[in-house]
Amino acid sequence: MSERLIIFDTTLRDGEQSPGATMTEDEKIEVARQLVKLGVDVIEAGFPAASPGDLRAVQRISREIKGVTICALARANQQDIDAAWEGVRDAEQPRIHTFIATSPIHMEYKLRKTPEQVLEAARFAVRTAKRYVSDVEFSAEDATRSDWDFLCRVFAAAIEEGATTINIPDTVGYAVPYEFAELVRYIMEHTPGIEKVTVSVHCHNDLGLATANTLAAIRVGARQAEVTINGIGERAGNTALEEVVMALHVRRDVFGGILPRVVTEQIVPTSKLVQRITGIQVQPNKAIVGANAFAHEAGIHQDGMLKHRMTYEIMTPQSVGWEASRLVLGKHSGRAGFTARLKELGYGDLSRERIEQLYQRFIDLCDRKKTVTDADIIAIVEDQLAQVPQRYTLKGWRAHSGSEGRAEAWVKLDIDGVEREASASGNGQIDALFKAIDRLVGRHCELEAFHVDAVSPGEDAQGQVTVHLRCGTQVYNGRGVATDVIEASLRAYLMALNRAALTTPVTVSGGE
Repeated sequence: MSERLIIFDTTLRDGEQSPGATMTEDEKIEVARQLVKLGVDVIEAGFPAASPGDLRAVQRISREIKGVTICALARANQQDIDAAWEGVRDAEQPRIHTFIATSPIHMEYKLRKTPEQVLEAARFAVRTAKRYVSDVEFSAEDATRSDWDFLCRVFAAAIEEGATTINIPDTVGYAVPYEFAELVRYIMEHTPGIEKVTVSVHCHNDLGLATANTLAAIRVGARQAEVTINGIGERAGNTALEEVVMALHVRRDVFGGILPRVVTEQIVPTSKLVQRITGIQVQPNKAIVGANAFAHEAGIHQDGMLKHRMTYEIMTPQSVGWEASRLVLGKHSGRAGFTARLKELGYGDLSRERIEQLYQRFIDLCDRKKTVTDADIIAIVEDQLAQVPQRYTLKGWRAHSGSEGRAEAWVKLDIDGVEREASASGNGQIDALFKAIDRLVGRHCELEAFHVDAVSPGEDAQGQVTVHLRCGTQVYNGRGVATDVIEASLRAYLMALNRAALTTPVTVSGGE
């Protein structure tokens, strides 16, 4: 029994059966080349009898792709097997994969054949394929809903006719791991000649158990796993290559060191290629290849990661092709993660008091914004570092306007430790708010410049507002950052006024 697992990749055949995943001939070649780079053993290139286009794609892959077995699928009939041979005849290492259903429901309703007719069809299919190629795989479709003893009879017949690989498919994702393992074990113990062939499994994910079932089968002796990149495939998909491969690497203690020859660092590049070509994106929390697979937001997790990576990661991101782990900053992040990110961004010399001020602004931003980027953090830091002594501090504001053009606004400020408020009207909400502030601070400055920028992309981006105020003969600038452009404008306006207050004493109004 080989201690190396053969990886049979069916992304180009079963994977392409995902709704919307159809690939052009050139795209199939691009994926096939990447699969060779990834290190799979067998590429199931397609189902040549399905269409002339599928036949042409398999033929081209067979001619152009070297260093790997190229396989074509065929039902258990002469026409399909002939088409499969036409597809792979130019391959460096050709394989024909033929199959027939063996479950009672399939035999009765789909095939309309008796068990003995199915047994004879299996013999015929393998015998016919063997005339073309030495490498023949036979599958018993819907094996997990088949009679176990009948399966053993069919597999024994296929082996007698020259099959080199016997595949046990969980075609409709019906099995659970312990049951599937028992089925594989039973077949291996009760099928004459089984020791001469490779035992393979092909699992679907209808109950979310494809990877678990595949791994259970490997533990009891299966040595070929039929998989797809990102787990794409019919209905809920197939066993995901990346999950099986990395489970074997990470849990060698459980699987006895059985490993495929896959170059694990090529997993993420291959995943991204398949996503781009098929248009089927993996969910962010997908194991191994999802965007969040190596991302940590919880403060406890970030603190642990900063102390020792293995506290929350069982493999390195680099081992599967990611550049690095990500400490995602959000409302669940703690001070340790936030402080670490500040250091990464070049703000390593801030005082504890300043970091605490920044952290509170960061938490406030997280409540308003789904994703906080580095650009957002830089904007907060720069805004905070640019702050001048606060004579005027914003405590609250409200504004509204309508189609008639006028706006009403109310502002509350802390001025020298005393809260004051005022209202005003204006030509737009910002104009009305600035006038209310002018009433409270007892001075009017001319707005010479007003500029708005988005700190980062997206509908919830922070707005950065810059203002220039002319107060008498002097010009003062201010900058404000907030997810609300109006609030950013108020912060900018007050920064400029605070700078003016440093140089020019003013009389404070009582407001309303």
